[in-house]
Amino acid sequence: MIESFVQNARRAADAAPPVTDPAYPLFAAAVRRRLVERWDEVLAVNEEDVRAALDAGHPSAMVDRMRLTAAHRDAIVELTRRVREDLPQVTAPGPEVRGVGRSRAHLVARPLGVLLMVYESRPMVTLDSAVLAVCTGNAVLLRGGSECRRCNAVLAEVVTAALRDSGLPEHLAQVLLDTDRAQLRELMKRDDEIDVLLPRGGAGLVSYCRTASRIPVIAGGAGVNHLYAHSSADPGEAVRLVLDSKLPDPAGCTALEMLLLDEAVADDFFTALGGHLDEPDVRQLALRTPAEVAKRLPDDVTRALEVRELADNDDGREFLDTTLGVRVVSGVDEAVRHVRRFGTGHTEGIVARSAEAVGHFTTRVDAAAVVVNGSLRLHDGPTMGTGPEIAISTGRLHVRGPVGLAALLTRSWVVDGGGTTRFRRDGVAREDR
Repeated sequence: MIESFVQNARRAADAAPPVTDPAYPLFAAAVRRRLVERWDEVLAVNEEDVRAALDAGHPSAMVDRMRLTAAHRDAIVELTRRVREDLPQVTAPGPEVRGVGRSRAHLVARPLGVLLMVYESRPMVTLDSAVLAVCTGNAVLLRGGSECRRCNAVLAEVVTAALRDSGLPEHLAQVLLDTDRAQLRELMKRDDEIDVLLPRGGAGLVSYCRTASRIPVIAGGAGVNHLYAHSSADPGEAVRLVLDSKLPDPAGCTALEMLLLDEAVADDFFTALGGHLDEPDVRQLALRTPAEVAKRLPDDVTRALEVRELADNDDGREFLDTTLGVRVVSGVDEAVRHVRRFGTGHTEGIVARSAEAVGHFTTRVDAAAVVVNGSLRLHDGPTMGTGPEIAISTGRLHVRGPVGLAALLTRSWVVDGGGTTRFRRDGVAREDR
């Protein structure tokens, strides 16, 4: 079975048209049309998956990531529109450069090849990954989690129909519905046929893919993210940014896990937090903080929110729920040291009105994105204005940050020599080699 998947993917990649072919925007449009046609069915099977996950006792944060709404459909519709709009620019040849004699050269976009996407919980990853991978000429194997198997089966039919509608090879995107771990282990050995591995999930999945496979990895997820409120920060603004960075989608890779409060702003921050306790989702917040900091919390905050003592192993922990660690630090240097020790290089942020503090933090903290006076949720391709993405990479090679269309392409040179030689002239070797 594994052999047929990888062989079919390789043959499809070889048969795919050049990345500038009009079939690719047609495929994106076909995915949108087919999804809208079958949306009620998608919602029905998604509800079956959700009920099964609840019955199996899966964590609520995981179940929340599984659940689909009309917003997910609308997001795919918007993604396909942006892909069609961005493709001409992303796949356009690079500018011509002049070489010796009459030679000229320019870069052309080419697919990465055969991709293996491994992901958890979020069924719409099946569609957005298929659209971005296929529209850049890649063949892709899509291996989701067993908890979303019913929904992924319907989405696989959507993708297959869209490939047929656009005239692209039928195996350019294959959804692997067998979620047996042994199958995944076999796939990870196939560096002879699979060119790139893209894990999309928690730290455990990313770590497993990095260590268990020889296939080059573009790693995303695993966000132990910090937000530092400097002494110059406006406490009210800091509270707003903290809540937005934590409560919506608390298991997302850009979610805030540890808040670092400057000693000079901590009490004012806690007071400002008390003014938000009537907001519907704020009472879901659970604080973990050292005992000496907990004593500084206003009574209305301790009455409304769950407050527990911060454990040593909570530093560097991805809570994946509404739990927020809170530490008080002496200044920007201590904040930087903490981030360097416990961060995962995903998304870090600072709230400050001091340009000096901002400059120090942003030059000393090394992450895929450093956010200044904004929600950590701004680290997102469409939100940043870079276009659709399938993940956020924390690696240092090839791509760092949003993994969009351009990151799923490589470039090669086309050299037009115009008859130019380098070492021989008129049949005689030159002396200036």
